[in-house]
Amino acid sequence: QVQLVESGGGLVQAGGSLRLSCAASGRIFSSYAMGWFRQAPGKEREWVATITNDGSTNYAASVKGRSTISRDNAKNTMYLQLNKMKPEDTAVYLCYAVSSDGKYWGQGTQVTVSS
Repeated sequence: QVQLVESGGGLVQAGGSLRLSCAASGRIFSSYAMGWFRQAPGKEREWVATITNDGSTNYAASVKGRSTISRDNAKNTMYLQLNKMKPEDTAVYLCYAVSSDGKYWGQGTQVTVSS
């Protein structure tokens, strides 16, 4: 069983930055592939970024070039740095982890970008 807790969301002005965190339980955090999705009101859940257990990263076109996903295996924590934020980044951001037992989700953290 893996438990995920997001933090770091909030209200930010367009052009600003936020760093989201996803703290995970589990003895083998370093083996998890992890990532972020986001869901805006009235829209489908959208994949944002992924980081594999060996640190390889991939980004959606909508955030590529202004976001960085990273992980600190010593702290069992994954991060998403969002820069040059836009109103269309407004959404609930959810982290996920894939372990040998399956895929797990956090509860989400709200990000609101004002214009």
